[in-house]
Amino acid sequence: MKPTGFLVPFTLLATTLLGQNQKLSREFDNIAPSGNVNVIVQYDHIPSDADRQKVIARGGSHRVTVSSINGDAYSVPASSIADLANDSTVTHISIDHKVSARNDYAAAAINATVAWSTYSATGKGVGIAIIDSGISGQNDVSSKIVYSQDFTGGNGTDAYGHGTHVADTAAGNRSWMGTCGTCTRNLDGMAPGANLINLRVLDANGEASDSMVISAIETAIQLKSKYNIRVINLSLGRPPFESYTVDPLCEAVEAAWKAGIVVVVAAGNDGRVNAANNSGYGTVNSPANDPYVLTVGAMKTLQTYSRTDDLMASYSSKGPSLIDNIAKPDLVAPGNYVVSALASPTATLRTNYPGTAVSQDYYDSSASPTEVSPHYYSLSGTSMAAAVTSGAVADLLQVQPNLTPDQVKARLMLTAYKTFPTSSVAHDPVTGQSYTSYYDAMTRGAGYLDVAAALANTTVASGPALSPTVKFSSSAGKPYFQFASSTVWALAGTSGSYAAANVWGSAAVNTSDLVLTQAATLNTVSNSASSAAWGTSAAWGTSLLNTLAASSAAWGTSAAWGTSAAWGTVATTGSDSVIGEK
Repeated sequence: MKPTGFLVPFTLLATTLLGQNQKLSREFDNIAPSGNVNVIVQYDHIPSDADRQKVIARGGSHRVTVSSINGDAYSVPASSIADLANDSTVTHISIDHKVSARNDYAAAAINATVAWSTYSATGKGVGIAIIDSGISGQNDVSSKIVYSQDFTGGNGTDAYGHGTHVADTAAGNRSWMGTCGTCTRNLDGMAPGANLINLRVLDANGEASDSMVISAIETAIQLKSKYNIRVINLSLGRPPFESYTVDPLCEAVEAAWKAGIVVVVAAGNDGRVNAANNSGYGTVNSPANDPYVLTVGAMKTLQTYSRTDDLMASYSSKGPSLIDNIAKPDLVAPGNYVVSALASPTATLRTNYPGTAVSQDYYDSSASPTEVSPHYYSLSGTSMAAAVTSGAVADLLQVQPNLTPDQVKARLMLTAYKTFPTSSVAHDPVTGQSYTSYYDAMTRGAGYLDVAAALANTTVASGPALSPTVKFSSSAGKPYFQFASSTVWALAGTSGSYAAANVWGSAAVNTSDLVLTQAATLNTVSNSASSAAWGTSAAWGTSLLNTLAASSAAWGTSAAWGTSAAWGTVATTGSDSVIGEK
């Protein structure tokens, strides 16, 4: 007979029972033999009132019935769990885990969760103008629109399915998830407190014209003060047919920039184009080629929360720009397999690309894996990367509203995460083709967006942040950056916070020229052709431009082999930037 009050250690009971019938989860090994524990008890039948009374008799209380698994959820004394497991009708007892929403991968990659929690930076009060295919659907993002105008003659709704996805990625606020007890992810956009200005220019096929986009940009400038528009998101573009100095699109984005609006532009999805045997270099499109704007390429999160394993998306367009040789992109951000709001199940993208569907159990643990979400779907491309960046800009400007567009651009480039592999290989899930990416400055820019690092930094740029021009040094046999004398990079010299070596992570040759560390930018171009390529783009000639002109350009919606004019429609081969890559 055991002395009164002596308790056999609970872990011993659990271990013994586990060895006999495996009824108890091994997690009970670490549960103290005192206090109550929330558990789920499964039976070999649908539990009855008689079964519940047995648990109540052991000091437990019934919480929830989960009949789909022949179970009940209880709060029971820890000391009675082993005895409860001896019931012959009980098949298993598990801990009833607390389920909390996790932020999705893009937010984790850019440290948006730190921005929200540490700096209370949600973009509150900042207006983001989404110049795209409209914003619509039964989702929270539609309720965030403070102004809407449709330049296509419609009513602002999104028949294409691109603009809604972009807007939700930038500024979605999924408030309903706070009341969803079974939701396992927080699918908030990067700036859940920001307001949206819906300026529709793309039709149901994802097409528009320069003049339509320019009109939308002008409207954003006119409405800047009324709606505190500090950010314009342009997840669209077309090939650069002329110098940015005379390109109407580029002139329009520069006007917005000089009016105090940060213009975020998707680099394009032509990084796989090899028309000039140049491994996709020189494929950044307009107006992403403008030296003023913040141009964004795409990274892959690989669906993990750590950014240390993230890789370049091979379809992300690379610099330098055709004609002007502007160093682009400026930075990179998550853009592959980004889950965001669905405008409508009948939207063009959702209909044409069924592979973009997301199962509802991606964010709701109570849903079946075969149940397709009616609210969200996945798109891949630099469109999504630009939207992520626009949200981050809104977060930064909420906390530090006095920053100019140049100061925002310089800060984000300076504080970008700069640890990358030398190269990586991507695989197209549809065609099976493989593509190699090299992590030089013309591919990853100044680095991987980190909004928390930008908020923590207090350095303020003192000059314009125009992207440099790429030149070629015959003596060194390498390309280098040439900075305008008034830019923050040139003013910082070689030792300041904004010194080129600190921003692009390369070694300065002298105070104004910077040699790119990766010779991979020239990996398929002969040395004799290199000078021409980096000096005038002549080595790439018209074949590259013609290929780009034939490709679709609503970034994030199509591959690099479209069939229509500059603004394109849909891909005809591969899956490139819609389905994403591995």
